[in-house]
Parts: sequence; structure tokens; C-alpha cells
Amino acid sequence: MQFGLMRLKTLRECLMKKIVAYISVAIVFSVIVLPLTCATAADHMRTLMERVFDRRDQPLDKAVVYLKNTKSLAVKTYISDPDGSYRFPALSPDVDYEVYAEHNGARSDTKTLSAFDNRKVVNITLRVK
Repeated sequence: MQFGLMRLKTLRECLMKKIVAYISVAIVFSVIVLPLTCATAADHMRTLMERVFDRRDQPLDKAVVYLKNTKSLAVKTYISDPDGSYRFPALSPDVDYEVYAEHNGARSDTKTLSAFDNRKVVNITLRVK
């Protein structure tokens, strides 16, 4: 009986040491490794921005800019600012995107942001016809 209790106590101590070791590894991973991988992923994202103009090269306020992810077919929109500017941050570098603008029933040509374009900030001017 005494031998069984000593063995159980030894097993419990060994198990506790392993749990503490696993927790220590998890803490190190979450404090050091995860922030590095998150920063790396954010570093690889890109931004699409520029301005929307009319035929006379005047900036268009409140034009609707559409951004379509050609992989997932998800569409994001942005209402242009008073100076005609628009911005789509945090875009995947591995996806092609299509972008166009509409204003009062008129539409711009559709432009493509290619996955082969490795710039972090891409400027695409849209002209509504």
C-alpha cells in the first residue's frame, strides 16, 4: 500500500512538472512567437487607394467604389470622400481584385489589381464616364 501511494505521488509530481513545462512553452509562444507572425502577416498586406474623377477631371464626392475579390467573389464598397479619394486597406497579396466606381448612374472602367503586383500601396485612378 505504501509503495502504491509513493508511486502515485511520484506520478503526480511528474505530471505537474510536465503541465508547468507545457504552460511555460505556451506563454513563450503567445508572448514572443505569435506577435512576430502577426506582424509578418500585416507586413505582407497591401492597400489600394486613389481618387475618383468625372469626365472633366473633377473629384467626385460620394461616388460608390466597388472592390471585388476574384477568389471569394466578396464585394466591399467605399463612398468616396469630398476630394474623391477612396481607400481599401489590408488586402491579401495573393488575390486579384477588380475595382470600379459608380456615380449618378454612370460608371468607370473596371480596373484589376493583380496578385503579381507586389507593391504595398497601389494607386488606381477611376474616371466615371
